[in-house]
Amino acid sequence: MKYLIAVPDGAGDNPIEELSGKTPLEVADLPTLDELASKGEVGTCRTVPEGISPGSDSANLSVLGYDPKVYLTGRSPLEAGALGINMTEADESYRVNFITVEPTGSGKYEDFVIKDHAAGDITTEECSKLLDVIKEAFEEENIKFYLGTQYRHCMIVSNQKLKCDFVPPHDVLGRPAGDYMPKGKDQQLFIEMMKKSYDLLNNHPVNRDRVKRGLNPANSIWIWGQGTKPQLPNFNKKYGLNGSVISAVDLIRGIGYFAGIDRVIVEGATGNIHTNFEGKAQAAIDCYKNGKDFVYLHLEGTDECSHQGNLRDKIRCAEYVDQRAIKPVVEYLRSTGERFRVLVVPDHRTPLSIRTHSSDPVPYLIYDSGDEKPQDLSRQFNEKSAASSGNHFEEGYKLTDYFLGRK
Repeated sequence: MKYLIAVPDGAGDNPIEELSGKTPLEVADLPTLDELASKGEVGTCRTVPEGISPGSDSANLSVLGYDPKVYLTGRSPLEAGALGINMTEADESYRVNFITVEPTGSGKYEDFVIKDHAAGDITTEECSKLLDVIKEAFEEENIKFYLGTQYRHCMIVSNQKLKCDFVPPHDVLGRPAGDYMPKGKDQQLFIEMMKKSYDLLNNHPVNRDRVKRGLNPANSIWIWGQGTKPQLPNFNKKYGLNGSVISAVDLIRGIGYFAGIDRVIVEGATGNIHTNFEGKAQAAIDCYKNGKDFVYLHLEGTDECSHQGNLRDKIRCAEYVDQRAIKPVVEYLRSTGERFRVLVVPDHRTPLSIRTHSSDPVPYLIYDSGDEKPQDLSRQFNEKSAASSGNHFEEGYKLTDYFLGRK
């Protein structure tokens, strides 16, 4: 038996007036997913428990079968694992975004507007040069910075437990920075870094070049996502499988790292709509050919389109996921003649109306090639069809147990 969990990140949404009350998944052309749904099972699940922030960390832990209430220790430590950072119990990890802030007339950083949490999908190569500036300015014996992927990077603070609350920048787009800067006993350390970073980065050659090309500059850092080293039970031992994780996102690869799952890096995988869909599909196929019986295929683009408020691209990206990523893998699995099961589920909703994550239930589909249901074309992969089925998992991690045969 082969297993595939495909995660179109943030694909779930709410009804949109511009779409006559439908969602992007309802209007997108999804022949592969809808066929699987018509011969399988659809339903809804709540991937993020009540009282926990609807981040990709908690949601993807849930989709991989880990209860976030038990295993979530913060987002950045998971990313640190993907970067090969050997955290100790005395370390705290922080996510460092390169973002775009837009100055206002007052000239005060607190009044600057948070324009783009991803600095126009800036490249890792550009960020490497900018991070060198940040390292020179802020690194100390117990504070170190590490290069991640694109706009996502990491700061490790050792032997110093800092007390502060943070807000993800993608939750506050279009709002003044001052209302959402770190708050708490040790806030000044982080606030000074963020404010000074603007002075260091705004006129950097990398950013001057980006502005000339009509791109958003990475003119500030934003610190958030703090946490300590997690302890996850080994996924392969838990489910009796030999699996791989395929993702462009350090967070997802980090979960794989701590769960003991092989991580596959695909050239040209960017985490946005311009990712290498075909390369990801081929990587999944190669995993199966090389003896793996489980693949976690994470596809970030739909989430990024929502953060950008881009309805047209969110629909288009969902169609790319269907045709360019999931279809080739399903066709390969069919060609082997071996029984296989597919679970497709967004990790969370990212409604375009709010441009950030929500905790509302997401739709799922499960298809079993050895147990096809009589075809019902009303069963589709979207929020409305899933909700009407009556199938629901209030604790999202139990959906994975169900899918992998641990009912």
